[in-house]
Amino acid sequence: MAVSGTSGTSSTSSASTVTGAASGIANNFDQFLSLLTTQLKNQSPLDPLDTNQFTAQLVQFAGVEQQLRTNETLASLLSLSAAGTATNAVGFIGAVVTTDGATTRLANGKAEWNVTMPAAGTATITIKDAKGSVVQTQTRTFSAGDQSYAWDGSTSIGVQAPDGEYTITIDAKNIAGESITAKTQISGLVDGVDFTSSIPMLKIGSISVPIDKVKSVVRGE
Repeated sequence: MAVSGTSGTSSTSSASTVTGAASGIANNFDQFLSLLTTQLKNQSPLDPLDTNQFTAQLVQFAGVEQQLRTNETLASLLSLSAAGTATNAVGFIGAVVTTDGATTRLANGKAEWNVTMPAAGTATITIKDAKGSVVQTQTRTFSAGDQSYAWDGSTSIGVQAPDGEYTITIDAKNIAGESITAKTQISGLVDGVDFTSSIPMLKIGSISVPIDKVKSVVRGE
C-alpha cells in the first residue's frame, strides 16, 4: 500500500503554521490590550483619545484572531476527513467492485466486460493487450440494454493470450446501420489501495480505479 510522504509532510507543515499563527496572534492580543489600557490611562485631558476608534480596532483585532482559530479548526477537520477516507478505502480490499472502464484483467482464461447498448445491432469488437497490440477482433450482435461480453483469451491466430490487462473497443451500429455508442464497465477484486493522488485509487491488479467512480461493491462470504 503506497502512501505519499510529500502529502503527509505538507499537512503537518500546514497545521504547524496555523497553530503557530494562532498562538502568536493571541500573545499580540494581550499586548494590544496592555497598550490600549496604558494609552487610556495616560491620555491628555486636553486632547482625549477617540474611544470609538479604540473599540473598532479591538473588534477588528478580535475578528482576525477568531478567523485564525477557525482556520486551525478547519485544518483539523480536513485531516480527520482525509483519515476517514483512507480508512474507508482500505475497507474495499477483498471486495469486488464495478466501475466504468474498458480495461479489465484476463485470468484463468476469462475476461468479462459489462456492455450497455442504446439499441440492438451489430458491433466489431477489438481487444488489445497492455502494449496496445491487437490480439483479437470479433463481430457479434447485441440486444438493447445491459449485457455481458466474455472473452476466453483466444487470439486471432488461435493461441491462448497470457494473463494480464486487456482493453476492449466496441464499434457498434444499430439495425439501420447508424453508429451508436456502447458503454462498458469492468468488475474486479480489489487487492490494494494507492494514496499517492488526491483521491484514493483502488487497485485491481495494475488497474487503478478512483474510489469516487465505483458503481457497486460486492463482498464474498
